[in-house]
Order: sequence, then structure tokens, then C-alpha cells
Amino acid sequence: MPWSLIFLSLTAASWVYWLVAAWCVEQFFREPQPQPDPEAPPVSILKPVRGLDSEAYKNFASFMLQDYPEYEVLFGVTDPQDPALEVIARLQREFPKRKIRVFVAAPRGANDKVSILCHLAQMAYYDTLVICDSDMRVTPDYLRRMCAPLQDPTVGLVTCLYRGTQAETLTAKLEAQYVATTFLPGVLVGRNYLHMRFALGASNALRREQLRQIGGFEALADYLADDYQLGARVAATGHRVHLSDYMAQSILGPTTFREQWNREMRWAKCLRVSRPLEYPALLLFTLPTPMALLTAATMGFSPLGMGLVGGSMALRWLVGWHISRRTRDDLYRSSWYLLPLRDVLTSVILCAASVGRQVTWRGRRFALRKGGFLQQLFPQQEAHEVAR
Repeated sequence: MPWSLIFLSLTAASWVYWLVAAWCVEQFFREPQPQPDPEAPPVSILKPVRGLDSEAYKNFASFMLQDYPEYEVLFGVTDPQDPALEVIARLQREFPKRKIRVFVAAPRGANDKVSILCHLAQMAYYDTLVICDSDMRVTPDYLRRMCAPLQDPTVGLVTCLYRGTQAETLTAKLEAQYVATTFLPGVLVGRNYLHMRFALGASNALRREQLRQIGGFEALADYLADDYQLGARVAATGHRVHLSDYMAQSILGPTTFREQWNREMRWAKCLRVSRPLEYPALLLFTLPTPMALLTAATMGFSPLGMGLVGGSMALRWLVGWHISRRTRDDLYRSSWYLLPLRDVLTSVILCAASVGRQVTWRGRRFALRKGGFLQQLFPQQEAHEVAR
């Protein structure tokens, strides 16, 4: 079979994928969601922090403005000199009526975030736990909407989508494009056809009982994809993972290419180790523009080949516009022209993440072991890992 026919078939398959993805997005946002519980249980919000993200104070402050009857906010760091501690102290001064506590947690594994969560869960007063990343900003209805599905005893975990906002650099805009037009629809396709047996890292809510059933956060302390592991383990207890229609905002600010590359390589390797059977499909079926370019190249960039490139770009723009309408993503609408570049960059990252076992996370190097285990590398170990 000639290469042109193989790539043509893959391009056509990617078009089908994106039509299905558009349908999944539409279906999801049309589904009725659980109504907030009038007798909402008290909640402990767990916020692991390392360093200062863009607009950290405003991000943290959004959690002090919740329309929720009873909750506390627990911040955790691993470094007693972390600059975030000054911001948290300011919050305590400016929101004296809020229950705000802060802890310095001892490392319990390779994953610092999970080490902090282990400590915060032990110190939390309440049995409904809500976890949220430090770079997220939320609206006052966040807690009510995240906790509402837990009224159903068959639901063991609630997770939510997010969108990038306030991107100040080209790389930040490209990251927001990935989240909006590749990651989000991919999650909804996976929810429909691969079962919702995973969680997303932005925010999660669960009962202490389910956390205890999976061995606590301690069971996740040496995993790279702790969010995936959390969802998979809760689902393994027989409880459902519910995807909320609430969307948190990831405040991107100014990012550099190196930061973006390291972060997206880590995400891609998370996917590779968490869902190894589906990973090749990401390369073959979710990137129509790069696939169409390969098809056009095998056709000698004939009019038919270039027509396929144009058709792929048009399809991606239309589906992206549809998603942005449903998610109210103004950032996509202002930078839609970057989508072809974003797809090419995504294909490069997915290919690069297919090999190698090292990841960079918050300035530290780790080796990725079988099953997604993390092992921190020190300078004398890195050369040995590369040589292996």
C-alpha cells in the first residue's frame, strides 16, 4: 500500500475523531448537573503550594469568597522559606473571619504535591475534601458545584475541567490553545468511550471515606500522574468518578518556551505511562493538520494534498470555535490563528515524549519508572540515566 494512501486514511480518521469530539462537547454541556445540596456538608479545601504562580494572591483570595456555609482552607508547602508563605499570611490578615491554616509538610515521596496533601488531609477538620492546584482561580459558586454530585453515594470522586486565561506571552497562548482545543475535547471523548476512570489535576472533591479506602494520599506519593491514580483507584472501589461542568481558570501569565516545553513533556509522559494503549492513538488520530501535511508531502504537495491541509485546518478551527462557544473561552477566539502551529507543536511533543524516562518538575529532575513511579535524580545520577 502506498504511503500516500496510508496517510490519507489516517487523515480521514482524524477528521472523524474531531467530528465525534465536537459531538461529545455538545452532549456534555447539555447534560443536567446535580443541584447544590441545601444542607451542604462542611468542606476542607486542600491547597498544595510551591513558589508563586502568576497573580498568586488573587488566585488564593478567590477561595476566600465562596458562597458556601462552612469551609476551611489549608495551605501546605515543603520549604519553610517558600515565598508563598508571605502571601498566605496576608490572606490571614485580610480575611480574619475565614478559617485559614498553613503547614510546612515533610517529604513523604518523590511527588511533593502529594507529600503536602498527605499532611493536609491529616490536619483537615472536615470529611469532605476538595483539592485544588495553586494556579487555579475560581468563582463563588465553585464549592457548591464541586460538592453537589457527592450527594449521590455512588459517586466517589468529583473532578473538573479548566481553561487557560490571562496568557501574556506567545508560549502561554499556545498552552491555553492546547488545553482548550486538544486536552478538553480529549477528556470528553475518553469520558464517553473509555469510561471515566481517571481524575484531572486542576481540582477534585471526595469524601475522607473514599480516600481511606484507597490507602490515603500516601499510596500516590511516588507517582507522576497522581491525579490519574486518584481517579483510577477510587473507581476501582466501585464508586463513580463524576466530571463536573464547572470550569476552573488557570492563570497563565508570562511563561517561557522552556517552562512550557518541560510542563507539556511532563503531561505527555503522564499520558504515556497512565494509558499506554491509547497513547499511539493520540499521535495517529487527534492531529489532523500534521497528518494532512504528511499526506500532502507523500503526494508531492499536489492540489489534492494541499486541499487536505486546508480542510484539516478549517475543521480544527470550526471545532475549536464550537468548543470556545460552549466553554466561553475568549482567549481561543482572540488567538484562533495559532491553532495550526499549536497542532504541529503538540505532535512534536507527543513524539518526543514517546522516548526517554526523565521529566523536569518545578526545577527538579526525575526518572520515570515502570507504572509511572518517580525517582528524583541528582547530578551524579543523570549521566547514568541517559546512558541506560
